[in-house]
Amino acid sequence: MRDPTPVITKFTNGYLLRDSQLVPGDLWVSSKTGTIISPQAAFYGSHLMPDRVVDLHGKILSPGFIDVQLNGGHGFDFSIPEPDFEAKVAETNRRFIKTGVTSYLPTVISQAGDVYKEVLPYLGPSGQNRDPAKGAESLGAHVEGPFLSPARNGIHNKSILQQAKSWSDIEACYGQDNIPYIRKITAAPELGNMIELIPQFVGRGIVFSIGHTDADLAEAEAAVAAGATMVTHMFNAMRPFTHRDPGVLGLLGESASNPPSPLQSRPASRPPTPYASSPMTSSTASKRPTPRSSLSISTTVTDLEEDAMRPKLPSSSSGHQPFFGLIADGIHLSAQALKIAYSAFPDGAILITDALKFAGLPDGKYTWTNGDEIIKEGLVIKHAHNGRLAGVASSLVECINNFRRFTACGTAAALECVTSHPASMLGEDIADKKGGLAANMDADLVVLSGKEDEDLVVEQVWKFGVQIA
Repeated sequence: MRDPTPVITKFTNGYLLRDSQLVPGDLWVSSKTGTIISPQAAFYGSHLMPDRVVDLHGKILSPGFIDVQLNGGHGFDFSIPEPDFEAKVAETNRRFIKTGVTSYLPTVISQAGDVYKEVLPYLGPSGQNRDPAKGAESLGAHVEGPFLSPARNGIHNKSILQQAKSWSDIEACYGQDNIPYIRKITAAPELGNMIELIPQFVGRGIVFSIGHTDADLAEAEAAVAAGATMVTHMFNAMRPFTHRDPGVLGLLGESASNPPSPLQSRPASRPPTPYASSPMTSSTASKRPTPRSSLSISTTVTDLEEDAMRPKLPSSSSGHQPFFGLIADGIHLSAQALKIAYSAFPDGAILITDALKFAGLPDGKYTWTNGDEIIKEGLVIKHAHNGRLAGVASSLVECINNFRRFTACGTAAALECVTSHPASMLGEDIADKKGGLAANMDADLVVLSGKEDEDLVVEQVWKFGVQIA
């Protein structure tokens, strides 16, 4: 429940993540609206005085982290129905936010249709009430499967993988009424008629992400031309790169002259920063241009009303680079692989944890979603019978630190990979309110200590203008 006594908070004496840089400045937020407020409007226009002043003492103030692939944690799995599933989701949200993750996509791996129908109603967008006490906010479910390649299944159970021939197959799997709860799907585009179905996902505001796929480059390009705008955990569970057919990885070598761009996305609405550059800056690679969409002369009022109800996703067409997820835990990918992908397309990089339910648990033996025995040793989670990697228990801030160290991209650039990049990938409705520090955006914030040569540490977490951790 929101604090009954609204508070205006002013953050001062710190570095703000703005326009690909960390710049000195102040930030004002309101717990009444749960948003960032313009200091000019607050102080000069309304003559407001802050109820609380937070002296950052040179620390970093970042937008809250967004993890777009999170399977569970602390013993709870989004893919396993339980009698108290809703309560477990709520408790998990309160745990996640303490790590700096203020928004995320709860991920459900390949399961039988009955499981999706049981869990998806609890995993849709959860921020409507704007209650900071509820912790991390779901932005909608991510269904990773079951339309995956058996040749690249990873830890997904091959026996329940399937192909879709028509949209009715999609609805039969997830349940027609559950489609609105889904924000992103990972699927292998080369199977069944999936490429022909991509526009139907996009038309419903669902991001199509290429993953767990044996697609060659031509098939991957066809998927992007059809509307795919994301690649799930680049390098992992996909056809390896070769010099004549680079597979999905080859999408990073496509022309960037007209890359996919969020429609009317946040960069156009952010005011230019009035602050000088700080010592802690990232590369200043140019941001994607923002195209203006046009309407056909045959567009009806009903069409416009329906379009207005759908999330505005990034546009995509042949020859464009998609966003791509990277698991920078130091185990899934080498430092060199991370650097190659990031160097090819810095603005498309999105850091994910792909964390399993074993994250936050002590070392030991556990049972995996499909019944297999799993061993957790430190951050590494592997199959007991063959030692094969099943996952890692890293936090997102640990991935940020690894990524910054492996790529030498700088603090600001690394933070954008968990803030503005995932927000832009998810579409205009998310990018307008998450992933940045502009006025009227949600006051989801993380205070971080640590300089360029030090690991970042989460010191404070704020949700809708209220300190949670």
